[in-house]
Amino acid sequence: MPMRSIESNQPDAADIRDCRGRLRVGSRSFHAAAFLLPRSFREPASALYAFCRIADDAIDDDPDPAQALMRLRGRLEALYGDRPRDCAADRALAGVVRRFGIPKALFTALFEGFAWDARGRRYADIGELFDYAARVAGTVGAMMALLMGVRDRDMLARACDLGAAMQLSNIARDVGEDARAGRIYLPLDWLQEAGVDPDRLVARPRYTAALGGVVYRLLQEAELLYRRADSGIARLPSRCRPAMYAARLLYAEIGHEVARQGCDSVTSRAVVSPGRKLAVLSTLGRLWSLPTQPLAEPALASTEFLVEASATSVIEPTPEPVAASGNRLVWMLDLIDEMNRRDREAESRVVLDRPVAFAQDAHAQ
Repeated sequence: MPMRSIESNQPDAADIRDCRGRLRVGSRSFHAAAFLLPRSFREPASALYAFCRIADDAIDDDPDPAQALMRLRGRLEALYGDRPRDCAADRALAGVVRRFGIPKALFTALFEGFAWDARGRRYADIGELFDYAARVAGTVGAMMALLMGVRDRDMLARACDLGAAMQLSNIARDVGEDARAGRIYLPLDWLQEAGVDPDRLVARPRYTAALGGVVYRLLQEAELLYRRADSGIARLPSRCRPAMYAARLLYAEIGHEVARQGCDSVTSRAVVSPGRKLAVLSTLGRLWSLPTQPLAEPALASTEFLVEASATSVIEPTPEPVAASGNRLVWMLDLIDEMNRRDREAESRVVLDRPVAFAQDAHAQ
């Protein structure tokens, strides 16, 4: 594809609209939380997400992940050389990485995680799973922190904690779907201790109390990371806190719903109802009154390289002034209305696609 240079850090409005469209389709929870961000942060966040979504699909859909990864790295080099390929996501992101100083190392790590997915890599222990979560989600946490002007190492570590916690919540929810797609993310040593054969789980996915115990352990690890992340969220710019608290609460609630189902994420996929989302988001105001915890926890060993790359990036972020945050109650009501609409659309798609999904025994995304 042709490439063109960029002369401004400001993305084109049409490019941003394209990125926002990908965000609405690709991640309801992320889009819902981003809805609470001020526009000057929401737009670059949309550009980041759109490019990451394209990269994930490019590797996942290619029969040769290694070649796909090589092409993506070339695309990244062009983007960082101010010669982005002629597509909305690349053009928008090229301005974002210059304006906010997003180090290329974060994208390189993200691509590596996507490649691990494509190869069906399994993880021997929780440390290796953290390595994976750092790449596919800790990177995004660090990127979002940089958009908000964060360069402090302790704050960056907490942003990576939040991303990793969200990924663990997703893994706990998707055990059955992943197994039907031939993938196992639960730590192999935990499965062995519980007497669960991973190959048998892939061959015939079914819930057992032993498997539920492993899922519960993973949820506990996620909760620890969410609590670590809270001290960082509390120190973010006030205009950005509602969105990050919302993301933290909504993703954590996925894990809570799994727990309410007895940690059985094989028989059915945990879904947080619109009413439950409203109840969760109604606690946002309470978070402002909680005492701020210290940031003293060190970064996870798996995310130290992300923290260092982000803290030492040579381009300092220069976000523009943003308008006042406005009425949070209005934001919340608008957010719930939007989330309910997308839930109804998603449920309609599931009903229409169900015969195909069962016939192919596929992993629905």
